Amino acid sequence: MMEKNYNLSKWLNNELTEAELAEFKADPDFQKYEKIKIYSAQLKVADFDEENVLENILSHKKAASKVIPLYKNWMFRVAAVLILALGITFAVQNFSTETQYASNGKRTTFSLPDNSEVVLNSGSEIEYKKWNWNNHRNLELKGEAYFKVAKGQKFEVKTCLGKVAVLGTQFNVKARKNRFDITCFEGRVKVNYKDKEIILTHGQSVTFENGNQIITTATSSKPEWLENQIAFTKENLANIIDEVQRQYNVTITAKLESSDELFTGKIPTDNLDVALQIIGTTYNLETKKIAPNKIIFEKK
Repeated sequence: MMEKNYNLSKWLNNELTEAELAEFKADPDFQKYEKIKIYSAQLKVADFDEENVLENILSHKKAASKVIPLYKNWMFRVAAVLILALGITFAVQNFSTETQYASNGKRTTFSLPDNSEVVLNSGSEIEYKKWNWNNHRNLELKGEAYFKVAKGQKFEVKTCLGKVAVLGTQFNVKARKNRFDITCFEGRVKVNYKDKEIILTHGQSVTFENGNQIITTATSSKPEWLENQIAFTKENLANIIDEVQRQYNVTITAKLESSDELFTGKIPTDNLDVALQIIGTTYNLETKKIAPNKIIFEKK
């Protein structure tokens, strides 16, 4: 530990040799040290008033010189560095923005500071701040997520299309392109979309798209995508293809004219061949796999 602190002090003063620097960069904590160095470089101190200091010295009797041994001086420096490091680490961990992400073909499950549970669907992202979370439970969502909220202060989910506010409940939010879907599975949720406000209770679902509002009844106790199915309600072909691409991390090219036919039904997220067959049969399309992750839809 002493040697690690000594190397930290030398690194902060740019005194490491090339070999020592390479070894120091290999330390698992090096990224944390880099953040500390960046933050400490931004700290400012008051300007040094030479005249005032000189006047204070001359107005007092000279005190006997006090010699501080070199090893104590070095320990003071290390202690100061460690105290600064702890303070900056606390600030970074609590005041910085936390980001959770689920890439295409993946899902991410995590807990918020109040133990509220979140499951991110493929191709989705959430940002929030830990600081004072229990009093300000706000987060931003891009994509789709399922929330199981712990009881407490108001919990708010913001998206580019609108926001959802609750006290303690289970619900699903999906904001893709210009379509905003919210389903309440327990409790009550308040949805704000442009100039509209609507309250959903257990088992209710609402969709906003192109200025239209559709209220439906949820037939399951949790989102179908948690059970490897995508449920669509009056969804156009372009949105269906986008969702399949996200769930399977594939690229689909549709060589056909746009269709006004809307689809209501379910498509699996764990069997690509079946998913493609359902789409092909519904829209009378021929499916061609030109690579494991590249598909073409053509009109029959």
